Amino acid sequence: MPDDSTIVGEIEAHLPYLRRYARALTGSQTRGDGLAASTLEAIITDMSLVRTEGRFAVRFFTVFHSIWIAQGDTKTSVDATVQGDERVTSARLDKLTPRAREALLLKVMEQFAVEEVAEIMAIDTSAAADLVRIGAKELDSGLASKIMIVEDEPLIAMDLEAIAAGLGHTVVGNARTHTEALKMFDTHQPELILMDVHLADGSSGADAAADILEKWPDQPIIFITAYPERLLTGQRAEPAFLITKPFTEEQVRATVSQALFFSERAMQA
Repeated sequence: MPDDSTIVGEIEAHLPYLRRYARALTGSQTRGDGLAASTLEAIITDMSLVRTEGRFAVRFFTVFHSIWIAQGDTKTSVDATVQGDERVTSARLDKLTPRAREALLLKVMEQFAVEEVAEIMAIDTSAAADLVRIGAKELDSGLASKIMIVEDEPLIAMDLEAIAAGLGHTVVGNARTHTEALKMFDTHQPELILMDVHLADGSSGADAAADILEKWPDQPIIFITAYPERLLTGQRAEPAFLITKPFTEEQVRATVSQALFFSERAMQA
């Protein structure tokens, strides 16, 4: 059995990913962080919750899910002061099958095996697999859109373009630097951006995204990075959509569909 110091280290390693999942599930960073905090409180009160055998991440997310279900409100909600894209997200989340959304996010965003999804959600494996399929179908029903890729690795850019095209979207181009990204955005006004964080000339995709969001606050952007913990710090507003390198095609497909489904700009296109 893991001792307390090992558990603390595991919590520190997995907390950014639990917070990412909680935000995607609820549509609100505030509510998601509240649920994550309740999870930590439950573990501190009863450490036996995470001292069981098996992978720590599964036990950690299982505690979260027990709190998520017990609080009785599995609808998406946002703070009364929140407007724009996050409020659109709230309205659209209510249209999805709730348990299918949970299963899909656990499988695709957090990359749990179907058997682990079943354990976290306290259902059998066949039911978990069915829910993942339902969630994917619901998310894939969005409108075809213009997508811009910002990625300095040609092979990765080609993979992203192929995945987006396979979903029926039009890729307007691939920018390799901060300057190219801003110019391409102004020219094409895409409904979605797939944004690498570290670009060819040493410039920052995060800075390019900040410049775009300054003019278009509702612009949906999916960040792609090998170091997600650097964007999930809790110190400032965090990206709603984040893909970790190396990624899978399934992960990109689901995240693109999710981002467009919740996008006010995509609805207006």
